[in-house]
Amino acid sequence: MPAEELLKRITTSPEICHGKPCVRGLRYPVEFLLDLLSGDTTEAEILADYPDLEPDDLRAVHAYAAKLSRVKRLEPLPAVTREGLVLHG
Repeated sequence: MPAEELLKRITTSPEICHGKPCVRGLRYPVEFLLDLLSGDTTEAEILADYPDLEPDDLRAVHAYAAKLSRVKRLEPLPAVTREGLVLHG
């Protein structure tokens, strides 16, 4: 499934989990699933523990994280002393 299709599985609603991105309108915040995936919990264990989740939901969580990690190049912030003076380099 293409990433743009997977990303349709990530939804937000002010009534669900305080508007945090969730999977398919269910009460599974993306951040919760990413925490599980980044720990010792396997995808198979997550799917067994949460039977209403589907394998494509976990792929959608990965796609969402990848999308968020794409940032434009930012100029470095100037160094500032404790006195609030900007150092030019």
